Amino acid sequence: MRLRLTFRKTEPMRYTGHLDLHRTIERTFRRAGLPLAYSQGYHPQPKINLAAALPLGFTSQCELADVWLEETFELEKIGSALAEAVPPGIEIVHIEPVDLRLPALQTQVRSAEYIATLLEANHALDKRLAELIAAESLPRERRGKPYDLRPLIEDLVRIEDDVQNRPQLKMILAAREGATGRPEEVLTALNIAPETARVQRTRLLFPDNLA
Repeated sequence: MRLRLTFRKTEPMRYTGHLDLHRTIERTFRRAGLPLAYSQGYHPQPKINLAAALPLGFTSQCELADVWLEETFELEKIGSALAEAVPPGIEIVHIEPVDLRLPALQTQVRSAEYIATLLEANHALDKRLAELIAAESLPRERRGKPYDLRPLIEDLVRIEDDVQNRPQLKMILAAREGATGRPEEVLTALNIAPETARVQRTRLLFPDNLA
């Protein structure tokens, strides 16, 4: 049985990295008494597939994970068991069975939407936004390799300030294999220190919901 979980990663899990999140999901299913299916080979691993890695320090409203079980259960039983086992910082929003033959989640994600809330006033924000959007290229370096950030930015706009009157940016960044835009790199390109912002992922976009 292949399950697809939609879940939120909230403040208590903000500093839980990708690998630790994977382990957290594994432990949650074990505590829930739901038997995980394993890969084959010399080092079998639980079959858990996260759609897209979320950078450390970010929260999310829209994480997706596929989890394979050895047996088939009613969704109501699965939901009840997971609700009792899930740790603080993970909120399961939806569970559904999916076809075993579907491609891996991470090969299907095309883009991701983020909201960045700036914790400090930034009077030059609009000017910097306009300059970045007008730029034909934004040469950067990641892990010692040069790349162009500009084509990875699909949309970048200032939206309404939050309830505390803090500036907010909405960005849609490429999230394809080998072509992934990172919100902290966009903030740096705007001369905003990433640690002075709170970033939340709000949508994962697939070919059928790109618009």
